[in-house]
Amino acid sequence: MAASIKVMNKKSFAKQLLFIRRISTTRNLHKGAVIGVYEPKEKGGEIILNKTSSRLNEESNGKLLNILKVAGKELKKGGCRVLYDTIPSYSSVAVCSLGKQGVGFNEAEGFDEAAENVRAAVAAGVRSLRDIGENQIDVDPCGNIEAAAEGGHLALYVYDELKSEDKRKKPVKLSCLGTDSSKQITWNRGVIKAEGQNWARSLMEMPSNFLTPRLFAEAVKNRLNNIQTVKVNVRDKTWIENEKMESFLAVSQGSAEPPVFLHLIYKHPDATIERPLALVGKGVTFDTGGISIKPSSNMDQMRADMGGAACVVGALYAISRLNMPVNVEAFIPLCENMPGGRAIKPGDVVRARNGKTIQIDNTDAEGRLILADALNYAETVKPHLILDMATLTGAIDVALGAGATGVFSTSTHYWSLLEQAGSRTGDRVRRMPLFNHYTKQITKCQLADVNNIGGSRSAGACTAAAFLKEFVTCKNWMHLDIAGVMSNKSEVPYLGEGMAGRPTRTVVEFVEAVGKEKQ
Repeated sequence: MAASIKVMNKKSFAKQLLFIRRISTTRNLHKGAVIGVYEPKEKGGEIILNKTSSRLNEESNGKLLNILKVAGKELKKGGCRVLYDTIPSYSSVAVCSLGKQGVGFNEAEGFDEAAENVRAAVAAGVRSLRDIGENQIDVDPCGNIEAAAEGGHLALYVYDELKSEDKRKKPVKLSCLGTDSSKQITWNRGVIKAEGQNWARSLMEMPSNFLTPRLFAEAVKNRLNNIQTVKVNVRDKTWIENEKMESFLAVSQGSAEPPVFLHLIYKHPDATIERPLALVGKGVTFDTGGISIKPSSNMDQMRADMGGAACVVGALYAISRLNMPVNVEAFIPLCENMPGGRAIKPGDVVRARNGKTIQIDNTDAEGRLILADALNYAETVKPHLILDMATLTGAIDVALGAGATGVFSTSTHYWSLLEQAGSRTGDRVRRMPLFNHYTKQITKCQLADVNNIGGSRSAGACTAAAFLKEFVTCKNWMHLDIAGVMSNKSEVPYLGEGMAGRPTRTVVEFVEAVGKEKQ
């Protein structure tokens, strides 16, 4: 609602703000609030209060709005101002701009603009309050409780557990401001989805000496074993050999670390689809490129080459915590790609689990080699659909950057559900072609049935997807190339800098949508 206010000149306002800061430092409330406002309808107009900020303005006897007349003049979408001693029950209040009032689905951008504005605004608010030392923060739902919970918890994430204690960020507890118990359920949904993505981010950030294949499996077991609906199976190298996963083993043989295969099972008694949904994740815990070694510059980023595996376990964590009525099984091949004395060499030929031979002309195209066997093994549970995630190609980064995850799908129906899921989470996806044109490039091979790289550098993401398709018979299959969204600089304001854990929340949303379909 818009409201008129008494004008306060800048000099008197500055004196009042200085006095407020002095008073607030003597208090020990350490509780802040994040509240939302809308931009003026026209330039030079009045800031528009939302439901929560309007109520708190009344609690402050109009003080909040009076201060905002000066302090909030240049407040733009996603920005915030921190005010002190304004609302009696809080030591500080972060007033955040939700942009224009009344926005909804943005067709050009492909997402719910109002929800994204909430995430960005709440993120700015909770970070600002954490920076001034608040350890308890009440968050305004801003008209979208789940988005507010996601934005706040995603924004507070930081990987600093290996730093000295005095250099770590202090923990902050977020609560939903002024909601009843029924709305608390929606808040908790957002919290759980953010926790799933944040766990994926932690796994991706972790140095590879702290997250070998074995340690990855242990981390998953420790996190998921206390969820009764989830069963964790850790398979060793002998099991992998017995399954004749020679393509997977070929990648791992250059490393001193043995490979591990993870099989996770989530079963719900009320699942509407009896056959499981299969999630497959690439789990290369460090990728040097092997004999086709990568440049040393930025090679440290390849600790996150297990991003597909991280997003799979993050999604399964959220799915199980939300008790979704679905059956999901996850298949994760874990290994390192190293240039050891036993490493595979360009020109080597291996036989995959499905019997097809593969000519390996580039050992840095290793993700598709381990996924080939994992995808084929996933077929043994007769899944309703298969969705795999992998930081697979630099080509998808060139094509889409951090704007969206590239998706290759054999099903238009399930692609549509995934696209809709991405529009709701703000973590968008974009469909890419699976033309026979690309299949011809990887099946035209001198020594074997297929080649692990296409005949040229062109359309590298498409030829990689075409390669994977050779190892899938399930009619509903989607391959998500997440190399472009692996990390975040400033593209997504509520994620901050570092590994992104994308598109974990979109996959959770998609699985829920599939589970709601009648079979």
